[in-house]
Amino acid sequence: MIFRLSEELFFPPAYLAREDGLLAFGGDLSVERLLLAYGQGIFPWYTEEDPILWWSPDPRVVLFPDEFHLSKRLARTIRQGLFTVTLDTAFEQVITACAEPRQGHQDLGTWIVPDMIEAYIRLHEEGYAHSVECWQQGKLVGGLYGVSLGRVFFGESMFSRVSNSSKVAFAFLVKLLKKWNFSVIDCQVKTEHLKSLGAREIPGYQFNHLLDGNVDAPNRRGKWTIFL
Repeated sequence: MIFRLSEELFFPPAYLAREDGLLAFGGDLSVERLLLAYGQGIFPWYTEEDPILWWSPDPRVVLFPDEFHLSKRLARTIRQGLFTVTLDTAFEQVITACAEPRQGHQDLGTWIVPDMIEAYIRLHEEGYAHSVECWQQGKLVGGLYGVSLGRVFFGESMFSRVSNSSKVAFAFLVKLLKKWNFSVIDCQVKTEHLKSLGAREIPGYQFNHLLDGNVDAPNRRGKWTIFL
């Protein structure tokens, strides 16, 4: 069963999602609805041909900051200082870059449609969505963005124009979140890239339990800066 949303700010419980994770369609991408969705472990994911689709997959892929795998190669890359990392200085550039079709897969299009870009820019302006930027010789070469609620960071997407740039951005994010005592990074769905960084699947009920204990913690709302 897939639920149809109305103008009312409401989501059915995440455990009612279909086997593939699809829970509902419709509604809007207002800041209020997005925050409500993330707080319940629900996120939008759709193409321009679809209505707004809302998902809550089970099992859920997460990364606990203490389980982050920093490979010797990545550690060496960071020590070499090949990249400059910043926070919240180029959010629109990062999400736009994430929306670009991946090299070799241009025919697949993107799920980060223009309405999604506008919605997350508004979320960023309200201090809930954040970006990590990786620069080389003054050019943006990699990065990621996501949503922060309490002690949970909901990762949305990353991009890389230079080898290892998105991994360096992610490593800096994990280091920062550990310093701030974040409990978990939501990675949504499994990829080999995320698995190589230490992400793993947990049951949906365990993920919802994590949310219950962490999304209501005080928010680090506003622009983030790196002081490590």
